[in-house]
Amino acid sequence: MAPPDPETDSFEFSATIWEHDGDAAWHFLSLPEPVADDIEARYGGQARGFGSVRVEVTIGSTTWRTSVFPDRANRTYVLPVKKAVRAAEDLRDGSVTDVRLVVIM
Repeated sequence: MAPPDPETDSFEFSATIWEHDGDAAWHFLSLPEPVADDIEARYGGQARGFGSVRVEVTIGSTTWRTSVFPDRANRTYVLPVKKAVRAAEDLRDGSVTDVRLVVIM
């Protein structure tokens, strides 16, 4: 598969970190609806298990690869933000952060 084209596969936005209500302390951010709609339209047909879309994410000086997952109830995708990233970038539940996301299908 070809590497992503940053001009067409890249999205930049701000979002709020939120903690999942449940037994595990998972933290996510929800993609803005226009970004989620664009990803769904362009890459939804190539989605993997659970409707996931592979991405490379940069928050602050931290870059990592993960997937975004569809949140059908809220008509968006959610991005898990692992503990190492939250610690490195001093993020917690309610923090607003700038995000650069590149689809890497």
